[in-house]
Amino acid sequence: MNFTQAVSTVFSKYAVFTGRARRSEFWWFVLFNAIASLITGTIDQALFGYEVLSVVYGLAVLIPGIAVAVRRLHDTDRSGWWLLIGLIPVIGWIVLVYWYASEGTPGTNQFGPPA
Repeated sequence: MNFTQAVSTVFSKYAVFTGRARRSEFWWFVLFNAIASLITGTIDQALFGYEVLSVVYGLAVLIPGIAVAVRRLHDTDRSGWWLLIGLIPVIGWIVLVYWYASEGTPGTNQFGPPA
């Protein structure tokens, strides 16, 4: 899956919390978010001096970001509720990044067939 396919897949599944997401889909979307955040932040500083576009963009991608993270956890055969482990400072984020980077379950798991 390439960059444009991944981003369009995430936005086409805007609030879909079922199914599975491949590593490439998740990480391309993370890269897209990082680039878009840098661009909106730069425009905000140049035009407004405070965050306007960044907040609007953040709210627009909040739900699809959570949805793709849940689907990524499903690919590793974990419940989406494991996303809450990220509330634990440092250790929680390390665990989540490890799970996001690990290979998905081969074949069908309890969350469905591979994406």
